[in-house]
Amino acid sequence: MKIGIIGLGKMGLNLALNMLDNDIEVVGYDAYLSDTIKNENQGIDYKGSLNDLVNSLESPRIIWVMVPAGQPTTMVIDELSALVSENDIIMDGGNSRYTESIERGKLLKEKNIFFLDVGTSGGQGGARNGACLMIGGDKKAYDIVQPIFSKIAKEGGYDYMGESGSGHFVKMVHNGIEYGMMQAIGEGFDILEASPFDLDYEKIARVWSNGSIIEGLLMDMVHEAIKKDPKLSNIIGRVDDSGEGQWTIEEALKLKVSIPVITQSLFSRYKSKDDHKFAEKVIAAMRNEFGGHKVYKK
Repeated sequence: MKIGIIGLGKMGLNLALNMLDNDIEVVGYDAYLSDTIKNENQGIDYKGSLNDLVNSLESPRIIWVMVPAGQPTTMVIDELSALVSENDIIMDGGNSRYTESIERGKLLKEKNIFFLDVGTSGGQGGARNGACLMIGGDKKAYDIVQPIFSKIAKEGGYDYMGESGSGHFVKMVHNGIEYGMMQAIGEGFDILEASPFDLDYEKIARVWSNGSIIEGLLMDMVHEAIKKDPKLSNIIGRVDDSGEGQWTIEEALKLKVSIPVITQSLFSRYKSKDDHKFAEKVIAAMRNEFGGHKVYKK
């Protein structure tokens, strides 16, 4: 199969390389991609414009958009919708707000263009070696693209969620849960930091990553970060939020669902911008390890 990918940043490029490893041809476009990146990843057929990318694909075209949520995604999809043909498939793999995906699905359906909202998780490592994908949109389009999903996702790590918006809704809730889990891990290390013992955090993170109830990807990320910087002394404990936590809380308010842990974890991120504690250092380090998110260094 052949696919077009627009946006070859941290996630898009790794997804493209994953596809190449699985014998999927990739046509790519990114207006800001450096020649160095292109030279290091020559398996991708790079194009100089959206129009060139669209013209290089045969109908039904499959085009995966991996640009930042919000206005950049809107601009790209609006331009694409004027270039593609009926029955082509446009997918949004960014963390767009689900309500925007519902509207995009409606607008593209009026033009007989298929739309899939693909909640994408697993960080850069997942994108490269086995992503977790939550897909919403037209079921007919999903069935067409499913062979690609099956090759690039971790086994058991993808499925069809339902109508347009459902993929990004499930991903939004996933990210809210992630906020709470990361906060709990960070607070645990805060207690360790305040204890009377001379503790080796690398050993603790390694032990907790192997057989404990709290083992998992996030704990692995803590272990990797602490191996590089044992006391995280080079990181300021400031943690940004990308919006999904707030969206999750707003939806919970509308649905009258109590989510105190997720809510408090978002408030803690706001607090981190003023009061730098060790918990926030741990969370910032985790986000940098799995997603390449910005860390603020001394």
